[in-house]
Amino acid sequence: MARVLAGSLIGAAALCQAAHAAPMTINIVDVAGNLALTQKAFEQFETSHPGLVHFTYSTSPAPQLLPRIRAMEHAGRSDINMVLTGTDDLAFGIQQGLWQPLLPAYAKELPGIPQDYSPGAARMQQLAKGYGVEVVYSPAGPLLEYNPQTVKHPPHTPQQLLSWCKAHPGKFIYARPNNSGPGRAWLMALPYLLHDADPRDPVHGWTKTWAYLKQLNACIAYYPSGTGAVMKELGQQTRWMTPTITGWDINPRKLGIVPKDFQVQKLDHMVWLNDAQYMVIPKGQSKARIDMLLRVMRYMMKPTQQAMTYDDGYFYPGPAVAGVTLSMAPASSQQVIHEYGRKDYDAWIAKYPNETPLDASAMVKAFEMWNQQIGALKH
Repeated sequence: MARVLAGSLIGAAALCQAAHAAPMTINIVDVAGNLALTQKAFEQFETSHPGLVHFTYSTSPAPQLLPRIRAMEHAGRSDINMVLTGTDDLAFGIQQGLWQPLLPAYAKELPGIPQDYSPGAARMQQLAKGYGVEVVYSPAGPLLEYNPQTVKHPPHTPQQLLSWCKAHPGKFIYARPNNSGPGRAWLMALPYLLHDADPRDPVHGWTKTWAYLKQLNACIAYYPSGTGAVMKELGQQTRWMTPTITGWDINPRKLGIVPKDFQVQKLDHMVWLNDAQYMVIPKGQSKARIDMLLRVMRYMMKPTQQAMTYDDGYFYPGPAVAGVTLSMAPASSQQVIHEYGRKDYDAWIAKYPNETPLDASAMVKAFEMWNQQIGALKH
């Protein structure tokens, strides 16, 4: 009896100590604008699990994050616990061996992947190669967004766009693809639109694409480092047209950065070059912290949290999990989509084929080639 009592007292003391322990701090760094979609859901986890975890949030330009993570790993530190990334730093981090492998090692802790994803999202999850968990999905683009006051007859094909650009030098713009969702979609869709030899091989299969981009370069003033700068110039009417994706069309108009009446034009025989954003874990975390991060990831995949990712249309539609509809989203999100969305989007998404971005190594190579052959021509 004494031994049983003693064991009970020890167990009770341990529970009491755990209950009064400081919450685990999880430092989240966003390089993709993802917190606009997910921060409320993270905050909901913290509120609904009092004393368990405390999240801190920060942002970083995608090209600057990986050197920070490499430096921390070399120093034996793990100050960044989770990264919210697009396909760019996902690919670079996989190539450089910076992300913690998650699947299949933690398949039991992360059930429903990829079974619970919508078909397009399931294909995008494959790009993670087990190193990340896709949290939001968008068919993306590219589409051409334009000022209807200055562009009376928007182009329908890449060739028409080139002619228009030559006739209106400096009025077409896009951001550097290695830090821009619309820039990536534009770069990786062109081989399909131009019927290039192999759209999956930027080295040997993009002869038409690289030639086209060099011609287009002649009438482009410069390439901004990110999409935000592009939308600012579009809204100020310094530029008249840019490649866009669904979310970058809806959200800047909602925010007033771009006038509400600006329009989009799909390209003939269009292809949706899909986009997604992921939760990844830098290497070097303790087992306890990995366990907590997996728990958080599992929470973020629930339908209620997924419905919150409709947000203000930033990554339209947003949810990666199948069966999560706009009617499940917060009323504010429904209002934004009804007011600033495009009635054609759902029909176009259903009608036109979807393609995934390049895999990690090919994407990194495509960025390098664009930087050398196109970006380096402008300073």
